[in-house]
Amino acid sequence: MKESMNPNGSVWHFCDFLGHQVVDSGGHALGRLVDLVAELREQDPPVTGLILSGPHRGRRHLSWTWVEEILPDSLKVRSGAFDSLSEVTVSAGEILLRKGLLDKQIVDTAGAKVVRVNDLHLHRRNGNLVLARVDVGMRGLLRRLGLLQVTAALIQWLFGYTLPDNLIAWRLVQPVGSPDILRLKFSQTRLARLHPADLADIIEDLDRPERDRVFRALDIEVAAEVLEEADPKVQVQLIQQMTAEKASDVLEQMSPSEATDLLQELEAPHAQSLLQEMEPEAAQDVRCLLTHDEETAGGMMTPSFFSQPPHATVEQALESLRREAGDLDVIYYIYVEDNQGQLVGAVNLRELLTSDPQAPLESIMTKRMVTAALDDKKSDIADLFAKYGLRALPVVDEEGRIHGVIRFKSLLEAVAPHLG
Repeated sequence: MKESMNPNGSVWHFCDFLGHQVVDSGGHALGRLVDLVAELREQDPPVTGLILSGPHRGRRHLSWTWVEEILPDSLKVRSGAFDSLSEVTVSAGEILLRKGLLDKQIVDTAGAKVVRVNDLHLHRRNGNLVLARVDVGMRGLLRRLGLLQVTAALIQWLFGYTLPDNLIAWRLVQPVGSPDILRLKFSQTRLARLHPADLADIIEDLDRPERDRVFRALDIEVAAEVLEEADPKVQVQLIQQMTAEKASDVLEQMSPSEATDLLQELEAPHAQSLLQEMEPEAAQDVRCLLTHDEETAGGMMTPSFFSQPPHATVEQALESLRREAGDLDVIYYIYVEDNQGQLVGAVNLRELLTSDPQAPLESIMTKRMVTAALDDKKSDIADLFAKYGLRALPVVDEEGRIHGVIRFKSLLEAVAPHLG
C-alpha cells in the first residue's frame, strides 16, 4: 500500500477518512467509505476491511488488501475490486470502528474511568494500518466538527492557552459497547486488572446498557466484590437484571453483612425469593442479620469471623485459619470462645505468627476486650473505634456470647454519608 503525503506524518485521523471516495486504478468509483473493520487485538489492531456505501445496493464490504494508495480525499484500490465487494459481515474478534467505538463509552484502564471516544488515530506499522490511540479530548471533537483550527487559534489568542491532545493508547482501553466483551472470559479483558472499587466506579459511570453488559461479563466472585463496592441504587439495578440463580450465587459470595444491606434495598418478595435460592447456611447468616436494626451493631456486624477454643495451640489455629481464610470477612483477629460461646479473649494475627507454635491461645490472648452490644447505636460504635484504634469490634449479647464482628470498613460505610 502506498501513501500520499500526509500532513500528520504517519498518523491518520479516522474521522478524516469517513466520506472518502473509494476509486479503483481506472478511476471508477466504488462508493464512499462509511466505516472500517479492525481485528480486535490488545496492541495494534490492524484494519482488515472497508464498509462502502454507493451505487451498489446497500452497504458492501471490501477487504483492506485491495487498498493500493491513501490519497488526501480518497482511497485508491486495485482494478477488479468491484467484483470482490461482498455482504457486510463482522466476524467474532472484529469490530466496526465507527459503529462500535466512535461516540461510545470506553474504559480507560490506566485512569480507571469511563471516557467517550471523539476520534481514533490510525498509524502505518509494518505495512498495515493499525488502530493506535483513542482521542477522548476536545481537539478530537472540534476536528470532527471542522472547527479545530478556528477554535484553537481563538483560544490561543484570547487566553494564551493551547488546547492539549487527550489521547489514550489502545492497549490501555477496554471497549464495552461491543458484543465481543460477552464472548470473552472476564479474565481475558483489561478490566480484570482493575481493583473492584475502581471497577464499581466505572460501572456506575456507564450508561445502563453498557453497565448491564459489563456486569454480565463478570465472574461470580468478581461480581460479588464489585457489588460490595457499588452505590446501593446501582446494586439494586444490577441485581434486578440477573436471574434468580445467578443473583443468589453472587449473594453467597458477598460478605453476609453486605448481602444483608443489599437485600434490605429490594422489595420484600424479591428479597425473600433470593434467600430461598441461596445455600441454607449462607441464607441463615443473612436471615439472622435481618432480624437486627441496620442502625445498630447487630445490623452492622458480619458473622463471618474466625474463632477458636482456649486450649487450641497456635499451630492448630494457624492450620484452621489457612483452611477457612477464603470464607472469612475478618482474619486479623482470632477470637477465643469457651464451650458456651462466650468471648474470653482475642489474639491478633501478628501475635499468632510470632508465638511458640505449641503455646495454647489462652496463654497469649488479650483478655481485656472492648466489645459492643447488639443494640448499640452507630455513634457509640464510632466512639469505640476512635478511642481504642480498633480494626474490628466484636459484638456480644448480655451473656457475653459473640454473635459477630463489625469491620472498620463497615463503620466507614455507615457513617460516611453523614460526614458530608
